[in-house]
Amino acid sequence: MARMMTKAAIIGTLAQKSTLSKKQVSELMETLLALATKEAKNGFVLPGFGRLVLANRKARMGRNPQTGEPIKIPAKRVVKFRITKSLKDAVLGKK
Repeated sequence: MARMMTKAAIIGTLAQKSTLSKKQVSELMETLLALATKEAKNGFVLPGFGRLVLANRKARMGRNPQTGEPIKIPAKRVVKFRITKSLKDAVLGKK
């Protein structure tokens, strides 16, 4: 199985494919991450890639895997990333 790309590998590849230096690409990635973090509550879209959305999960009953004892899992807010259909089709192939 192929290994997942590291942050350094991504930065190196993007710097090689563009006219930017590795430092500039790294700064761009950090800025993009900061912007996504700040705007996630309003919904953050990366065109052609996907979007960050906030979702509310309801409280539910679960089980402790060691003892099998039922436990109550409280309601909470979570961040989800929804991939665009075009990217999903490109990765998985069309049905």
